[in-house]
Amino acid sequence: MVYDVIVIGGGHAGVEASLVSARMGKKTLLVTMNIEKIGAVSCNPAIGGLAKGHLVKEIDALGGSMGIATDANALQLRVLNASKGPAVRGSRAQIDMDRYAIYQRSACLNEPDLDIIQDMVESLIIDGQECKGVTTELDIEYRAKKVIIASGTFLNGITHIGFKQSQSGRIGEFSSKGLGDNLRELGFDVGRLKTGTTPRIDAKSINFDTLDAHGGDEKPVAFSFRTKSSFNLTQIPCYIGYTNSSTHTIIESNFDRAPLFSGQIEGVGPRYCPSIEDKVNRFADRDRHQLFIEPQTSEATEYYINGMSTSLPTDVQIKMVQSIQGLESAKIVRFGYAIEYDYVNPTELIHTLETKKIKSLYLAGQINGTTGYEEAAAQGLMAGINAVLSIDNKEPFILRRDEAYIGVLIDDLVTKGTKEPYRMFTSRAEYRLLLRESNADQRLSHYGYKFGLVSDEFMNRLNLKIESIKKGIEFLTNRYMTPSKVNIKFLNSINEEKIADKTSYLNIVSRSSFSIDKLDLLNDMFKSMDIETKEEISIDAKYYRYIQKQQTQIDKMKQLLKVKIPQNFDFSSISGLSNEVVEKFNTYNPPTLFEASNISGVTPAAIDILHMNIEIQRRREL
Repeated sequence: MVYDVIVIGGGHAGVEASLVSARMGKKTLLVTMNIEKIGAVSCNPAIGGLAKGHLVKEIDALGGSMGIATDANALQLRVLNASKGPAVRGSRAQIDMDRYAIYQRSACLNEPDLDIIQDMVESLIIDGQECKGVTTELDIEYRAKKVIIASGTFLNGITHIGFKQSQSGRIGEFSSKGLGDNLRELGFDVGRLKTGTTPRIDAKSINFDTLDAHGGDEKPVAFSFRTKSSFNLTQIPCYIGYTNSSTHTIIESNFDRAPLFSGQIEGVGPRYCPSIEDKVNRFADRDRHQLFIEPQTSEATEYYINGMSTSLPTDVQIKMVQSIQGLESAKIVRFGYAIEYDYVNPTELIHTLETKKIKSLYLAGQINGTTGYEEAAAQGLMAGINAVLSIDNKEPFILRRDEAYIGVLIDDLVTKGTKEPYRMFTSRAEYRLLLRESNADQRLSHYGYKFGLVSDEFMNRLNLKIESIKKGIEFLTNRYMTPSKVNIKFLNSINEEKIADKTSYLNIVSRSSFSIDKLDLLNDMFKSMDIETKEEISIDAKYYRYIQKQQTQIDKMKQLLKVKIPQNFDFSSISGLSNEVVEKFNTYNPPTLFEASNISGVTPAAIDILHMNIEIQRRREL
């Protein structure tokens, strides 16, 4: 059987890769070990968060599935860091994890150009240095022009609960040993990482009266730009709990039984989402750690203890859970566990997520060393788009760091690599003031429209919004107010401080005291605008000078992007570069000065030396 694109794995990366490939008109095959688990929410029942929310908004703006699936199955919506600046706010949704998976599975099963087969890929079909398809456990060969591996935690997966180990990609599910071994045989730089999940609690056994309820926003904002404005949501609360000295004593007295400390686990775990035993060990001076007790479905019959990831033995898990106020009689429905799995060092990839060693083979998601549903989905979307573009002999789709968090994510991975599970943070984005959640549609939807993933209707609405924002900023920039009696009286009437000199409307709107409802009082043009458009105008006004400064930096970066490094350039011939820098250049083989500058440990002085030598070589060749 012959396809255009084969996707291996039906997790968040696999779903986005499969759907985008099919929606761009390519005959696509999704190979999954269990059709029932397509789109499964393996760990916490939530989508988004700080920086992760940015990724979901960007996926949505490009025409991906995660944002709209989240809205359709949300239990609660909150904007984190709402009191802080717009660049660091992050949307987060509690979701019905069962219905979310059903929604995504249905989307895949109903996609006309997408076939699904329940089987396990054992090896890749390689002809020369190009991937031509896959061979499965059932001895079936599927041929394709492009293959995308989105294997999650299933490559040589081993789960740990105390000293109990099992070969599984998730607890109770098969591990993919053949494909993991095959990648090693092909010469890929394969390492081991570790992640984990928490105990799940029977709701009947929780004393909610002693826990603090944690509700959603009073006026929840939908994740997807395509969700209708009539969006309404009946929200279910989460609850906040805390560990205590008894919890810590139970954990500390069982460190010798913890796979994390016994040497049983070899993989590196996520630094920013450590297990509870790791937190107690590393932060021994803390009296308590916060826990979020989150409903897993709309029925709220089972709760996830966010912040208590663990691989401790079952008897210890019971004791430590029951040491928490409100959980004294808690019954564990599912025990927490750790999982180790294979990943490929992402420096093995180019920016399209195609591997350097094997042409037509793409990797997406946790196989590239990332952690989180959102990072995985973003990579799946980009791998799917680039696989299709390559088939059609079109230019690859590579987002720059100034264009999207997705651009930052992929650039970090392929230029710097990772030795621990990579998680997205707003601090990783140099131009985060420009890369706000709220303007993801303005930044990226024209790409999605170009690829046929965004509708005419949506794009028409977006273009009207962009035009309104442009007109609003132009008005504020070019209109001035003098300190006349009439103007002073007007400013006083809207509780704004008076002015002493001629001042642009932009400067007045940029004040922290100037709320968006006051825009309507400046000119009738604002009265016809929706609240989202006025919010964008307000943000652009308040951060106008900072945005202009970042734009200047971006213009300089674009000049560096234009300086291409010749293929097979002899870095070792350049005097003034350290052996370490030469080794990194040879390893990563950066195509431009900009990519070279992003390699960890490469100094601006090294870039200047490289630039000078490229220019010398260019002049010699003239």
